[in-house]
Amino acid sequence: MRRQSWTPGRVNLIGEWIDFNGGLVLPAALPLGVTVTTTALPGVRDRVSSAQFDNVAEGDLDQPASGQWADYVFGALQTAREMGWVDGGIRVHLDGDIPAGAGVSSSAAVTVGVLAALKPDDAGPKEIALLARRIENEFIGVPCGIMDQMAVTHARPGELIALDTISLGVETLPIPKDWRFAVIHSGVGRQLADGQYAEKRRACLAAAEKLGVDWLCQATNIDDLDPRSQPVARHVVSEHKRSVAALEAVRQSDISTFAMTMNESHASLRDDFLVSTAGIDDLVRDATRLGARGARLTGAGFGGCIVALLGADAPEDWWGRLNAACPQARLVCWLNSENAHAGGLK
Repeated sequence: MRRQSWTPGRVNLIGEWIDFNGGLVLPAALPLGVTVTTTALPGVRDRVSSAQFDNVAEGDLDQPASGQWADYVFGALQTAREMGWVDGGIRVHLDGDIPAGAGVSSSAAVTVGVLAALKPDDAGPKEIALLARRIENEFIGVPCGIMDQMAVTHARPGELIALDTISLGVETLPIPKDWRFAVIHSGVGRQLADGQYAEKRRACLAAAEKLGVDWLCQATNIDDLDPRSQPVARHVVSEHKRSVAALEAVRQSDISTFAMTMNESHASLRDDFLVSTAGIDDLVRDATRLGARGARLTGAGFGGCIVALLGADAPEDWWGRLNAACPQARLVCWLNSENAHAGGLK
């Protein structure tokens, strides 16, 4: 039987590096996504093709991850078989417009998309999200949190979600009218499986243990931490507070407060958490200098994308002027309340 799903990418508007620290995060769905088409394949091998890659990947039903682009698909297929949703080999074809390595969850969209195409009717978005995170953690080897998977299973383009990463409670909100977010690739790719993500995560968990809290976002006093750990904890604790303020700003359509939280978030990621780069910093600075109300690194860092917030008063030629100042940057997409795309898990 032929099955198909469409899953969006996501951009995190505020709440960076806190989805495994018990924080509140505000990701939004992109109008870009991945279409997954699956069909049964005779035999005991899986076959994966993509409109974005020339080669076809094939693997046994228990194919281990090997660092290739099709690993996320193989992991999802094995999970679907473990769940009893399918058996035997599966042919998977991917077609999408999410840029890889940009920090906008192309991997989560692929993993969720395969599971969504194969799931039974009674498997809901939360279950799919949790399975997709397990694939990234255990099969791919990236100890990520839950934000990406929950975002792409619960939000539609034009919406953001407020996700409580402890309870996994979700509040869906429309992007306020007259707010526009620009998602911009810095021109520098990123790779998380090389240990940088895991190192930062270990530092956060060690700080929480030292402070005697279950979640680092719950810490109220970080003075007992050593000088190297304090900046890490300071970012996590302050970022959660910024996310709470940003959520209220969305509810009130308060663009000034939301923009302020974005600008403060970037400074914290740059100065305390140390995941920005010189190129990213230049792009953020120029984005606000030329008329954006707020801008910040989005995603785990070490390259990838920024997100900038523009109001109704933004110059019409803002992107053209920014691109002239930063020619290596490229516009991924605009995001506002009018974005719409059929599909998703809702």
